[in-house]
Amino acid sequence: MSVWEYKVISSGKGGFATPALLEKFLGDLGRDEWEIIHYQTAPDNPLAFSGLARRTTQRDWTLQDAAAAAAKAEAEKLRAEFAAKFEAATRPATTAEEKAPASFIEEKTAPDDGLRKLVDTSRDDDPEAEDEPKDEWDKLDASEEDLPTFFDALKPHFRRNQRGPGMSVGVDYLAKKWDQSEDDLKGALLECGFAIPQDEDDAPVYVEYDGDLFWVNINRRGELWINTKEKPRPVFRAVKGTRIEPPAEEPKPEVQTSAEPSAEKPHFEPKARREEQRREEKPAAVTAPAEPGAPLPAGTELLAKIEPLMRRNRRGPGGSGSTSFLSRALKCAEADLLAGFAALGLILPANPNDKSIFVEIAGDVWWLNQDSRGGVWINGREKKDGEVIAAPGTEAVAPAPETASAPTPETPASTPAPVIEAAPASPLAALRLILKETKTGGFAGKVDRLAEEIGQPVNQLVATLTSAGLKVPEKAREKPVFVEHAGEIFWFNKNTKDELWLNAKASKYADTKEGEGGADAEKPRRSRSKKKGD
Repeated sequence: MSVWEYKVISSGKGGFATPALLEKFLGDLGRDEWEIIHYQTAPDNPLAFSGLARRTTQRDWTLQDAAAAAAKAEAEKLRAEFAAKFEAATRPATTAEEKAPASFIEEKTAPDDGLRKLVDTSRDDDPEAEDEPKDEWDKLDASEEDLPTFFDALKPHFRRNQRGPGMSVGVDYLAKKWDQSEDDLKGALLECGFAIPQDEDDAPVYVEYDGDLFWVNINRRGELWINTKEKPRPVFRAVKGTRIEPPAEEPKPEVQTSAEPSAEKPHFEPKARREEQRREEKPAAVTAPAEPGAPLPAGTELLAKIEPLMRRNRRGPGGSGSTSFLSRALKCAEADLLAGFAALGLILPANPNDKSIFVEIAGDVWWLNQDSRGGVWINGREKKDGEVIAAPGTEAVAPAPETASAPTPETPASTPAPVIEAAPASPLAALRLILKETKTGGFAGKVDRLAEEIGQPVNQLVATLTSAGLKVPEKAREKPVFVEHAGEIFWFNKNTKDELWLNAKASKYADTKEGEGGADAEKPRRSRSKKKGD
């Protein structure tokens, strides 16, 4: 029964450089009596493999094994004798004089002492003497020719290039694999014609060997890489053709074009020309005044004209309509429409949450209200039996207003500002709807924005408000003139940027007029600004 020992064999990750080295490695295994029982090669490199080998360490003696060993030894002996006789028969006979020195030298040297044989120098002066056969020592100089070339030695170590075509291998990897320094490999690269780049952006310098292209590049970390790819095969050959000039065209007759554009193919006009025409026509369209609609009727005729345009009121009897819709339908400004309503006594309450102001006109009841989005609506219904509607203007007239409790920078606290009561049909009612609330609880709006929203020129709007009693200040801190309307006061002011603003806030009045109630009557209080340290 045999006892086996096993050994894992491998060529390494890169494999052998040449098939000759692989054959030598396998031959050494056979001489050492190793038997390969598993052998697997790499899919991309036939010279790289891994496997398993075994050999016996103890064998039981048998008669069959002894007979086989004796027969093998006898066969080797007969083969050696036959080879010696065949070599002696084919080799020419030599003289005794020639054999004497050789036999003398052979007798003086040990046959298997491992030392180099002595060289016969007795015939060095004879020019016709034959060269002695070279021994193993002399063959060492020629062993370098059996080594593979640098390019062939690289091929087993190449791996697929992950950043481009072909294959590549690192110089540092080769230095570890071949047990050499990187400087030696750089010197070998220069001897083989490679150019070592100094920067990663340098253009590659190609070297051709055996139909393949080789080059060296350097990455951002300063590592050198050797790359290779197949040389591209030429697919075509560039030749210069003869250019043929087109024939000269005959001049076309001039066609007189009219000033008007052609209606047959208007889309043939260049786009740049169409845009240029639009730019030329746009200023004219902007400067051209809009065609005004028919003038609004006054009084009950205005109500009769808007009544067909009103829809059924969803919250009660009668009908209703928004001023924005009615102004578009009548082709007029919303402010003009509100001014026409104000002439009839139809005004909004000072507070949107207050009760609407009802007005009886021609046996019907009319009133204005404001929705949650700030839109103004006019409503109308038939008067109920026995219903009494107070005529507009019969309520108590508001007394003279008190000075504002919180002075503004435009109004000094020491001097009260004059207050003028606006007419019932004042345009302030319409402009009040588009003023925006400020942080101080009031309302304000830039005059330029107000004029743009109601569709009027700025100068015309300023003139309308001036006729209502407002005064345009000449400077930023000039004392303003207040105008009272529907329980609020309105005034103009200018800021440091010379922008004109319209302001509004709730008006505060004393409970009694000045002079009424005797000595204990409450007088209007003047507010004063606080000074530092108070």
